[in-house]
Amino acid sequence: MQIDRGAYPDARTPWEDPSWRSAALAWLDRELAVLGVEESGPRRVRLRPWSVIIRVCAEHPVWFKATSPGSAFEPALSAALSRWAPEHVLTPYAVDSIRGWSLLPDGGPLLRSQTLGVRHWEEVLVQYADLQRTLVPRAEDLLRLGVPDARVLPELFDSIVQTIEVGVRERLAAFRPQLVEWCAELDGIGIPATLDHADLHDGQILVAGPGRYTFFDWGDANVGHPFCSLLVAIDRAAELLGPDVVQRLEDAYLEPWTAEHPRSDLRRAAALARRLSPLTRASSWGRLFPATAHIGAPERAAALLRLLD
Repeated sequence: MQIDRGAYPDARTPWEDPSWRSAALAWLDRELAVLGVEESGPRRVRLRPWSVIIRVCAEHPVWFKATSPGSAFEPALSAALSRWAPEHVLTPYAVDSIRGWSLLPDGGPLLRSQTLGVRHWEEVLVQYADLQRTLVPRAEDLLRLGVPDARVLPELFDSIVQTIEVGVRERLAAFRPQLVEWCAELDGIGIPATLDHADLHDGQILVAGPGRYTFFDWGDANVGHPFCSLLVAIDRAAELLGPDVVQRLEDAYLEPWTAEHPRSDLRRAAALARRLSPLTRASSWGRLFPATAHIGAPERAAALLRLLD
């Protein structure tokens, strides 16, 4: 097997435990046999502080993923999304919701591997908004699956701040009244909670065909304000295409929501959500394998400090 540890050569994951590795590979082998997959090359193992991924080389590649305990909801969520909105997501071949394992098909090339313009990003964001709107009635179902609850951002802020070093904690405490004010204004606009991917960039989006995109990798997700997804997505698009695309992409994403809300309210909500969404990014940095928890501490603090920018 080929092992890729990326930027985390010393991070300890369950892969280092022989009994875990044996059980995971046995499960993978059984599921591949059920599917009738004939392997055509060495397996590639990708180890990160938040997941273990195995790429099975075959005519149609297959992907095994093991999540960290904090993201153990992901296999069940992936299976549910494939029932509720199959046109927008991957349909797993198999899931083990108890152990946080899933087996997934290859869904096409990553968005980041394509040369795309602003029109393609507009299509991505409109389709993602459609997915979120489809899931609005499923908010309670999502919570029952174990997806983290980020509907009350001041509570999330308080819980994360307690994990930060004292000096940073004091700076953030002074900011809390402003945060509460913004949260109240955002809630008052009345956009319902739904699924927030929380890390929506071009490495988490697949090109499923001309004008069609598939969203995957839900380990950072939460149930919260939908517009919090805009921060990462639009920052990445602006990095690739320049800052002039920001308003155009935001308007494309907001268009489906104009059926219920004036565009002026939506734009204000988008501005507030993008300002507050570092909270959900900070939260997701706490979802690492226990032996790697220290790796996420600096990133968690940095995400929170972005609130003060």
